[in-house]
Amino acid sequence: MSQKDKFSDIPGTYVFDGPQCKQGFHLSMFCKSLDKMENREAFRADPATYLDQFPMTPEQRKAVEERDWLGMLQLGGNIYYTYKLAIFDGITLQNVGGKMTGVTEAEFREMMVNGGRSIEGNRSVSGEN
Repeated sequence: MSQKDKFSDIPGTYVFDGPQCKQGFHLSMFCKSLDKMENREAFRADPATYLDQFPMTPEQRKAVEERDWLGMLQLGGNIYYTYKLAIFDGITLQNVGGKMTGVTEAEFREMMVNGGRSIEGNRSVSGEN
């Protein structure tokens, strides 16, 4: 049983394995490109043209354009690289976490201070994991 299969029935769990990495390669490389100031300036000046350099799927590109943080992960984006886009936008990690979990930035921060998300509703559906 693969790691992905082992955890596939745990709500909200996305295993970042080799196939997932391959699927999101161009999405992650776009995000990684934002490390360089000249790339950030080019993206800021003309986002559509800049994104054309990266052969993402239409779904991946839409996720980037709409800043669908969870969608980017589901489509193979590496969390460490997708966060570079959030930094570009001036968004905090807590804000992104809140958007991914459906709560405000303050609620997300409070949840983390209090030990994280409740395990209720976040366990293996089969009860085996």
